Amino acid sequence: MPLQAVEPKRLYRQIADQIAHLIASGEFPAGSRLPAERELAVSLGVSRTSVREAIISLEMNRLVEVRVGTGIFVAAPDDVPRGVGDDAGPGPFELLEARKVIEGEIAALAAKNGRDDDFEALARCVDRMERHIDDFAARETADREFHLRIAKATGNGSLELVVDGLWNQRAELWGRLQQHFHTADLALQTIRDHEAIASAISAIARGLADSSRRARSRRWRTRYACGVSWYAARNARIKCHGE
Repeated sequence: MPLQAVEPKRLYRQIADQIAHLIASGEFPAGSRLPAERELAVSLGVSRTSVREAIISLEMNRLVEVRVGTGIFVAAPDDVPRGVGDDAGPGPFELLEARKVIEGEIAALAAKNGRDDDFEALARCVDRMERHIDDFAARETADREFHLRIAKATGNGSLELVVDGLWNQRAELWGRLQQHFHTADLALQTIRDHEAIASAISAIARGLADSSRRARSRRWRTRYACGVSWYAARNARIKCHGE
């Protein structure tokens, strides 16, 4: 059964389901190497980002094994669970892109409208993240509060609801992606990113930022940490490159 182009609706799930079916049917037997990411994207008529998300989903369910610098290989039958799960949310890179655009601008507005108690609350969130660096659930709770507090600092209740909605879109695959790519160094870098963002927002709001920092404000808005650090997204892209 040849690969078929997919409809543009939750592409990564359609791609993952199609590859999983080909694996189950023996088209791609255990131990065989899947086509390279670029080839899969062309054959399926989708972007390489969608292919990466699909490969992450397959890897999370142990259907494939990604070997950095070598390729993507079908896992042994004994290691293969049934199906690829039921993740109805957006792909992780879709969500990262949305949060980068929306929450970056929210951070800029928070720097304009925020008050001292907002900035102190952000610092407390970072402190809690650091205290719970080895506790994924507690650190995640503090991380969520950090982003919601930035939205609250804007003084715009609608933006608080937007950020809350974005966090609620973090579906099964998103959580598994974070835990799968978690390392102690990555957790520490995520905390440092949040600390830098909180400091920049506070400094700009209090008029302490010099012209060079203001010139860099666009850069840190783009780099804005979105639940999982952009470092994690880069790691995922590298790990799932498969070329």
